Amino acid sequence: MIVVGVLMLLVALCFAPGALRSEPDPGLLAAGGGVFSLGVLIIAGGIYLKARLLQSKAADEPPAPKKRVRGGCELCGTQDPVIHCRVHQLQLCPTCLANHYDFRSCAYVPSTRRPATKGGKAMAAKARSV
Repeated sequence: MIVVGVLMLLVALCFAPGALRSEPDPGLLAAGGGVFSLGVLIIAGGIYLKARLLQSKAADEPPAPKKRVRGGCELCGTQDPVIHCRVHQLQLCPTCLANHYDFRSCAYVPSTRRPATKGGKAMAAKARSV
């Protein structure tokens, strides 16, 4: 559709010399303007349809898996752990703790893991020096 629109723009430009000669023809100028406008409209429609096609292809693809946080919860891997289950040897975030909680068999202690940070030791050393 975009190529057809560009060809219509070229045809409309061919009307211009005939409409702008020494004896101007207002009908020829109006026809050229109409063809030019239609060509631009077809180009815009082609771009719109291409964008909609790309959107539908992107919607069909499965979402990318969530990246796990290094040193995070051992069940979901997305949040920082707050508690350690000594029986099952699991570091748990608050969300997973609600699903894992069993007062009869589990023994919980506060987690000793630090929250995951980017840069690790280098960032901590830099923060201390400032």
